[in-house]
Amino acid sequence: MNSKNLSAVGYGLLFIGLLVAPLLGAYPVFVMELMCFALFASAFNLLLGYAGILSFGHATFLGGAAYVAGQSMKVWGFTPEAGLVLGMLSGALLGLVVGFFAIRRVGIYSTMITLALAQMLFFICLQMPFTGGEDGLQGVPRGKLFGLIDLQNDMTMYYVVLVVVVAAFLLIVRTVHSPYGQVLKAIKENEPRAISLGYDTNRFKLLAFVLSAALSGLAGSLKTLVLGFATLSDVHWTASGHVVLMTLVGGLGTLSGPLVGSAVVVLLENKLGEIGHILASLTSVEWFNTLGESVTMVTGLIFVICVLLFRRGIMGEIIAWLVRRRAGSKG
Repeated sequence: MNSKNLSAVGYGLLFIGLLVAPLLGAYPVFVMELMCFALFASAFNLLLGYAGILSFGHATFLGGAAYVAGQSMKVWGFTPEAGLVLGMLSGALLGLVVGFFAIRRVGIYSTMITLALAQMLFFICLQMPFTGGEDGLQGVPRGKLFGLIDLQNDMTMYYVVLVVVVAAFLLIVRTVHSPYGQVLKAIKENEPRAISLGYDTNRFKLLAFVLSAALSGLAGSLKTLVLGFATLSDVHWTASGHVVLMTLVGGLGTLSGPLVGSAVVVLLENKLGEIGHILASLTSVEWFNTLGESVTMVTGLIFVICVLLFRRGIMGEIIAWLVRRRAGSKG
């Protein structure tokens, strides 16, 4: 079985697993939140993994769109689909602004520009009255999709989120494998050579910024619709750090890596306490009961281990092993 068929089987099994997850007892709201973060990580990976641009302010697009979508649905009376589209467009607009400044510098200078602009948005959200300040924007209604589908039911909401996330992920896959995606890879590998071939690299990078920001905005808007609120944590710099962690742990520059990385990080943050209690009951070590209070320490340790031992990330190492195995079998 070649790599393309193997990937198709893997994605097919993942899709089937998500289809039946609520039927097998998984909490729909938790899985929906996980899918939103998976989309967020995939959008970030499109920028860093394929264009080679490190943004440490991606919370700008996630949280900014979350607030805009929440405000439009709660106060302006927008329907869910209109709120999601507006959130995605606001993410794209923010990406255009941030990208316009960021692509004019390279390396750490570009990264610090994204962080500085993200912090500016954070303080704006902290001070603006419609965001609710430290309390956040609460009570965002789910409403009815297209005026027909009642999203108050968690199961209905779950499958709507699944369809949207799968469609967005397919867009990312199509982008990566398109001629445009190949140019992005060329820019990442050797930008001066791409320029010498006649490509306007700034235009390509800015478009990558806008596309990544729009999909991040869609993830933030979906998250607000699912949970019914948007908070300052969505625009805080730690959210940008989390998406970097998800992408590197899963595998930078791989399509499946952000999906795996987001699942690992979100599961650790939400289920580490339960895992600790299970380990404590199995080993009689009382310290495991306090594991849930050490989420930051555990995720940091995992990040250090990945950087030192699994430089390609989980999926990156698996893909590299499969390539070596295939080459060995041919030899």
